Amino acid sequence: MAVDIPPLVKPSRLRSRGGLLGECLAEFLGTFVLISFGCGVVATAVAALPGSGRAATPTTIFLAAGDWLLVTWGWALAVVFGVYVAGGVSGAHINPAVTLAMAARRGFPWVKVLPYWFAQVVGALTGAALVYLVYHNAIDAYDSIVPGPKVNGHTNATFSIFATFPAAYFHGGIWGPLIDQIVGTAFLLMLIAAVLDLRNQAVKANLAPLIVGFVVAAIGMSYGANAGYAINPARDFGPRLLTYAAGWGSLAFPGSVSGSFSAYWWIPIVGPLIGGLIGILVYDLFIGDVLLLRSELAQLPEPGRSTPVRTTDEE
Repeated sequence: MAVDIPPLVKPSRLRSRGGLLGECLAEFLGTFVLISFGCGVVATAVAALPGSGRAATPTTIFLAAGDWLLVTWGWALAVVFGVYVAGGVSGAHINPAVTLAMAARRGFPWVKVLPYWFAQVVGALTGAALVYLVYHNAIDAYDSIVPGPKVNGHTNATFSIFATFPAAYFHGGIWGPLIDQIVGTAFLLMLIAAVLDLRNQAVKANLAPLIVGFVVAAIGMSYGANAGYAINPARDFGPRLLTYAAGWGSLAFPGSVSGSFSAYWWIPIVGPLIGGLIGILVYDLFIGDVLLLRSELAQLPEPGRSTPVRTTDEE
């Protein structure tokens, strides 16, 4: 049932929100929702479940590989709801890599790129601050009983609630994590392009956010363990700023753990930006261009056929 909803602000004061400002506010709120639920589920897994007696020990994070699904599905739903919140106003990029790819290949105005990025980072920072407000007691309890190494009393485990770091088997190298971020974000943008392409088998009935959430879940399950599958510069950089301010120090910036990795902070920014461009270019090269050619030639064969089906009348 349609209901008239009165504005909270006088219409005369709303005009400024009808354009870019309103879109940036939507990106802020959408990214805020993304991080509030995404970092929130990691806080639950890392600190709250062990600390509240709901795990095997007060320091047990994962007992089996299947426990990783809690995190992957939590982030997937965070994406779904973030996109549903902001989609009608800004398109719900909630990811600088998506904004850059849309500007490069989908006609998104370049003049809006930096304002969108700023709104996304601030939204991510604010979402991380909310998670820290809610879970700081659990975080402090976990850090107090876990052995080092520590920075200002904080561990890398609780840092991972907010931002990402590479697995130990990379031995501090940059190429493995960088390639990981490029590949994961390339799949993200390739599949977003497919889901939104009305010329292809586009999702109907406003289910695109749900399918994009499934995409993020699939990336997390398949490529998440290497480096935490940031696949979103704002998702990592905003919370990383929060952790730096809250005392995690060098774990956040420059993103270093002695003997493990150093100066990692830039990889979850640069990798996704490159990967997003590659992903949408690959989709357009292999799929988009073919769909465009078929529409121009008015040849629309069924999927899997190389030529149109001819009817008896046409023969």
